[in-house]
Amino acid sequence: MSLPLDRYVVLGNPIAHSKSPLIHRLFAEQTQQHLDYQAVLVPIGGFEQTVQALFAEGLRGCNITIPFKQNAWAFAHELSPYAQIAGALNTLMIRPDQSIYGHNTDGLGMMRDLLVNKQVQIQGKKVLVLGAGGAVRGIIQPLLEAEPATVLLANRTATTALELARDFKTLGELQGVGLDAITGCFDVIINGTAASLQGELPPLPACLAEGGVCYDMMYGNEPTPFMRWADEQRAAQVFDGIGMLIEQAAEAFELWRGIRPATQAVFAALKA
Repeated sequence: MSLPLDRYVVLGNPIAHSKSPLIHRLFAEQTQQHLDYQAVLVPIGGFEQTVQALFAEGLRGCNITIPFKQNAWAFAHELSPYAQIAGALNTLMIRPDQSIYGHNTDGLGMMRDLLVNKQVQIQGKKVLVLGAGGAVRGIIQPLLEAEPATVLLANRTATTALELARDFKTLGELQGVGLDAITGCFDVIINGTAASLQGELPPLPACLAEGGVCYDMMYGNEPTPFMRWADEQRAAQVFDGIGMLIEQAAEAFELWRGIRPATQAVFAALKA
């Protein structure tokens, strides 16, 4: 008689596009872990109710995507240092004593993808980050740990970017502005807005330095509008967020299962 599989899910809205179930299935096969991982569409306003019901049914852990990362932060009983500072998280785990532990693997995953997989230089560079939601909150600390010269947070609502910069000002050189107040040129531009999911692009001036790199935290089957803009700006390198997705998933998988999966094989499988 086979034992029931440990259950994990990814929670979001929208969620049909998610590649997380495939990634975790490949991780499980590679590491010989017995688990089931599914995508669950959560109604807006229904996060707490949904996750409580799932944990009551025996769920072992979950990933959280847009727009519930700040809801998840409030739901956890204990937070990792990265989640604590971010004020948002993307990974929950239930412990043997039934307490819920929250971690943010987004920034760790993105920086591993940028620094290790893509070999992008961040130290001493001018970085522009678009957006100020839960996804961006999760990347600021790991980004500042890579010692950029400056980081500018630009958001449609300037006050949100200013507040975010204020929240993280003790960690490094950081400023917040509205999208209409972006000036100068940047070596690295990171799109953390949800605009790509709607097939849209935030209004941007020509602000990419020669030889600059553009990175969209979102991903799709086609290049995102931000990636197309980057090509028009003659970016030296343009990346989508699939590598970040795989690396943040590996961080979560290691937290849950105590084993680190190799990501390169999964990256090749998804590209294929």
